[in-house]
Amino acid sequence: MSVILHIETATDLCSVAVSQDTAIIFQTDNLPKEGEEQTAQKGTNHASILGTMVDEALSFTDNHAIPFDAVAVSGGPGSYTGLRIGVSMAKGIAYGRNLKLISLPTLEVQCVPVLLVHDDLPEDALLCPMLDARRMEVYTALYTRALKTVLPIQPMVIDEHSFEQQLNEHPIYFFGNGAGKCKAVIQHPNAHFFDGVPLLAKYMSPLAEKKFLRDEFEDVAYFEPNYLKEFQATKAKNLL
Repeated sequence: MSVILHIETATDLCSVAVSQDTAIIFQTDNLPKEGEEQTAQKGTNHASILGTMVDEALSFTDNHAIPFDAVAVSGGPGSYTGLRIGVSMAKGIAYGRNLKLISLPTLEVQCVPVLLVHDDLPEDALLCPMLDARRMEVYTALYTRALKTVLPIQPMVIDEHSFEQQLNEHPIYFFGNGAGKCKAVIQHPNAHFFDGVPLLAKYMSPLAEKKFLRDEFEDVAYFEPNYLKEFQATKAKNLL
């Protein structure tokens, strides 16, 4: 029996969940609540809310005398600042409570809700999660329905020829917060888009459980997220 704390901070969404043998027993996030504007999550400072979310999760398990076995964190790619905050929190908890540390590729986690909801996809379908980078650039990869890698994780500038070879051979399903801006560009008949696929900590559970059972853990002291690109600081427009 495994109990895992999950932390996801790779995008504007910030979320925490606790799983017990893959079943979610606690979850919290900063998705807009009913009646709130959809933009309420934009610009949220993960540094100011993640600690509260984690405290709520720890209080829940402590109050129910449920001991943790591991901490799982989204390991990138994604927001440089978001990943840094999430990984720092996960490493601190793992060190302080003597827990195992599990890292999960963010793009694989993004595939989980699609596989859970759309179990009728064609056998030869490919999944293409996309995280918004900048302008027409995304962080992306291609996976089979079994999450076997067809195209490795990479930054990509999207144009009308993107994924052309794969689209000629397979239906591809695009989703994630970077997919919307690609709809007007990728016009191939085999290209399909799913809207509203949130990247949340609760979807980390099945992937984290597999790694836990295989003893695939990170070095708490030396693990770093997969940023893909170096952080580039820019001046605010009103200061230029």
